[in-house]
Amino acid sequence: MTSAVNDPTPSRSGPVFLGVDVGTGSARAGLFDESGKLLGSASSPIQIWKDGDCVEQSSTDIWHAICAAVKSACSLAKVAGQEVTSLGFAATCSLVAVDSDGSPVSVSWNGDSRRNIIVWMDHRAVKQAEKINSCNSPVLQYCGGAVSPEMQPPKLLWVKENLQESWSMVFRWMDLSDWLSYRYLGSANALLFLIFMMFGHHSLLQSQIQKNEKDRDMEACGWDDDFWEEIGLGDLIDGHHAKIGRSVAFPGHPLGSGLTPAAAKARNFELDLVEGTPVGTSLIDAHAGGVGVMASVPELASEAKEDDEEAICRRMVLVCGTSTCHMAVSQSKLFIPGVWGPYWSAMVPEFWLTEGGQSATGALLDSIIENHVASPSLANRAASRNISVFELLNSILESMTHEKKSSFLAALTEDVHVLPDFHGNRSPMADPKAKGIICGLTLDTSEQQLALLYLATLQGIAYGTRHIVEHCNAHGHKIETLLACGGLAKNPLFLQQHADIIGCPIILPRENESVLLGAAILGAVAAKKYSSLIDAMKALNAAGQVIHPSKDPKVKKYHDAKYSIFRGLYEQQVSQRSLMSQALS
Repeated sequence: MTSAVNDPTPSRSGPVFLGVDVGTGSARAGLFDESGKLLGSASSPIQIWKDGDCVEQSSTDIWHAICAAVKSACSLAKVAGQEVTSLGFAATCSLVAVDSDGSPVSVSWNGDSRRNIIVWMDHRAVKQAEKINSCNSPVLQYCGGAVSPEMQPPKLLWVKENLQESWSMVFRWMDLSDWLSYRYLGSANALLFLIFMMFGHHSLLQSQIQKNEKDRDMEACGWDDDFWEEIGLGDLIDGHHAKIGRSVAFPGHPLGSGLTPAAAKARNFELDLVEGTPVGTSLIDAHAGGVGVMASVPELASEAKEDDEEAICRRMVLVCGTSTCHMAVSQSKLFIPGVWGPYWSAMVPEFWLTEGGQSATGALLDSIIENHVASPSLANRAASRNISVFELLNSILESMTHEKKSSFLAALTEDVHVLPDFHGNRSPMADPKAKGIICGLTLDTSEQQLALLYLATLQGIAYGTRHIVEHCNAHGHKIETLLACGGLAKNPLFLQQHADIIGCPIILPRENESVLLGAAILGAVAAKKYSSLIDAMKALNAAGQVIHPSKDPKVKKYHDAKYSIFRGLYEQQVSQRSLMSQALS
């Protein structure tokens, strides 16, 4: 359990908003006041099982972790359960299976009933994704032209084809954030209020939303039943009971009558909150991060003459954690090959959401560092100095810059180039078979060489973001400013490399727990403390530091050259893949 508190004895006379975020490795809870200030937060680890392409979790374990985090956060912030005004939450877009009693149903090869969640990063369904994409359904235009194995439809098809017993036992398939709503509200009837705003499923709503675009009535929308029939999953929507739910709602819409008595009870593995506490419709964690940061902008020269609606469309939010999600909104539909969306009101009501992403960023950096021979000694040195490994690596790179008399730090990697697609390319190539590439390895196993590899990986991730930004702008967006949040956004070198490589200023929010704040905002809207989600964002978002790109023309020239190499590495890989395929045919 980890925790943080901004003020051990906060003075409160107004509302307190609770946000919960279930990430890949932990459940977190944070309490915020009416100015958006974090009063206290805590986290609790989540168990995860990895076996090849299969990545699984337990909904029971997640619920226990949430309860522990909420209780700890309230204790640290000195907030009693009855002081909590509202509750909202976010979660990864993982797939949950439960039976008619709400009990877990296994999605694992070994039949372990605890393992009832297929995690977002799971890639078991590559063949099923290819099968779905071969249908050429018009639905696919709303997810960049092709579904990803990280989306839910391929995963559902995989279970049907491989785990028939589990398939027959499942009463309800839910996105993780929707399962949390269900667990909070305690009744299957609550599902009537839930929204399936997840990567794959939300795109399936869009053809219906388009039909209702004139009145823009989300309640009138539903699944494209023809699509489910076409891909062999028609039994999910057959009859009166639809195993994937039917109704949808805007983010922040109040769910039912709030917390049920069972969920609110002050006992082990419950929340110790008040029955009836308003609960807002949930969001995917990345989308909640967008809600928590999108309005965290000081007055910029480029936006000074624009109204709010025009200005918000020139921003892109980067939620940087295990993976990175890249989100931008527009007032009109923009179909972009290889990029998910457009999704109507999926993040900010009345705007179309475009979502790019990199499937492994924080996870990639961890892997690069932990699998290097110098990692143990580096970790020991960092621990002895009571700093993170990233801080120590950044310090090593600064020293190397002075020793080599380099004109700027980024130039240290002139001979090392990284294509960061170690877990496939989500955007903009939409290629789950893509592999990572490291060009420029030597026999050197020193900490300095690890630092160079770390820097080159940071740069590769930033070049991937540049590719996404350029691709989106080429298809109608006008992105000029980035807003960053998440764990990686706490690393100044990560941020500066992104600013220099993309050529955009990067704005950090005042509160770095943007996903928690976004989740809390959902609850605040459900409690009717604000008239709309956008009004709540304006009231609770606040800007912090701004990172500007380097003005040195040498830096731009250098990164332009490396970016060209970065693009070439993928092209070479595709050519090599084709050559080997021909050789094996």
